[in-house]
Amino acid sequence: MTTVMTRIVARILLLPTFLIALAVMIKGYADIGDGFSAGVIASLGVILQGVAFGPDEFDRLPLVRFAPLAPLVGVALALGVAFGPVLAGKPILSHWPPPGEEVVHFGTLELFTPLLFDIGVFLIVFGFCVGSVGAIARAIERVERERLVAEMNPDLHAPSVKGTRT
Repeated sequence: MTTVMTRIVARILLLPTFLIALAVMIKGYADIGDGFSAGVIASLGVILQGVAFGPDEFDRLPLVRFAPLAPLVGVALALGVAFGPVLAGKPILSHWPPPGEEVVHFGTLELFTPLLFDIGVFLIVFGFCVGSVGAIARAIERVERERLVAEMNPDLHAPSVKGTRT
């Protein structure tokens, strides 16, 4: 059981967690970005919601419902970035735009293929972490419900012995 204060803090921390994950994904520790760390940070913010509110509320979050699809989209995006240049006769993981050409900027953010690759890695890590914890929480909840039902109705769940005569 969690307290009201825990739930309030968990809700307050969700948006800043996503903002930090976005900043890490875009600029990373140096300049390019870090999709893996961003995925872990964002998934910890969502998992905190599950710890604070329980598995039922955790499953109601849209991010959790779509988490199993995120790794599939992430793998498709990462493979597209990796093998897309091969279709154009270039080596695997060739950058677009090529080195030496002007890169499109949105503020300080550079819009080029390494950013797309980081987004793919982010989706893979986020989807795996949130999906795994969600699956474990649902399994624990199911076992707990079955145990409570068995305690309330011991006659229904008593093992039957076959082949005995009365």
